[in-house]
Amino acid sequence: MRVLVTGGSGLLGRAVMKVFQEKNWNVLGTAFSRVSQGLVKCDLTDSSSVEALIEKEKPDFIIHAAAERAPDAVENRYEETRKLNVAASSHLAAVAKRIGSKLIYISTDYVFDGTSPPYRETDTCNPLNKYGQTKLDGEKAVLKEDPSACILRVPILYGPVEKVDESAVTCLLPLLQSKAPKKASHYEKRYPVHVRDVALILRDLVIAITKDKEINGIFQWSGKEQLTKYDMIVAMSRVLSLSHDHITPDPNPAPGAPRPYDARMDSSRLEALGISHHTAFDVGIKECLSPWLV
Repeated sequence: MRVLVTGGSGLLGRAVMKVFQEKNWNVLGTAFSRVSQGLVKCDLTDSSSVEALIEKEKPDFIIHAAAERAPDAVENRYEETRKLNVAASSHLAAVAKRIGSKLIYISTDYVFDGTSPPYRETDTCNPLNKYGQTKLDGEKAVLKEDPSACILRVPILYGPVEKVDESAVTCLLPLLQSKAPKKASHYEKRYPVHVRDVALILRDLVIAITKDKEINGIFQWSGKEQLTKYDMIVAMSRVLSLSHDHITPDPNPAPGAPRPYDARMDSSRLEALGISHHTAFDVGIKECLSPWLV
């Protein structure tokens, strides 16, 4: 099995590469700003470079995990973001189809407005922010170029980080450690997922596709625990034995780009294929953050 992972240096990309390599598959990751061993430098917005790489490697599967994923950053760099999240995704799908690769595009729960959960794959999308819009447009562009491609929508992710602010979950640790009075959002309901679980789901989906070539379209995976940012901080406090007395729950919507109130996604289509992986948040977050305790 030959697999190409875009965004191989990222939080999710690293987990995907590790899980796929454990299957002894031939895995190659791309990166742009953080190129390290096992990764090749590739600007996904450079069409000729992308074509040359894919035609050389001829992967059976392409896991497209690269994206600008910070909502507030996208608000400020919208057109630049569209080049990566939409245009590059469209071109990648076209090249993949031409050479016979199966593309799996990683999307987000932010394609929904959070007013009518739980959301099925077929429910109407209505992004509240520009990040969600670029990912939805990316979905549409991919499926337009190659209707046999797959989309996997995932919620907020966490996992082993190279720096604590790499994840919107682990970045909460400094609030606990600082002891300075702070507020934390207790409004938006989230369903955090460990990147290892997503990687295992992708592995199982790839295996399922090798057995049934007709598998395509949109899939969703959501964490099993409903947590606000404040709830996550309380959990971190509990498992890491840190006080959260200086953190106050904020009942108001988070500042910055608008986020959906409750974008819980229905995962039954994956579960119908026998695909399901979930790490309890207490277990996963302790594992990820223990190395960062000072």
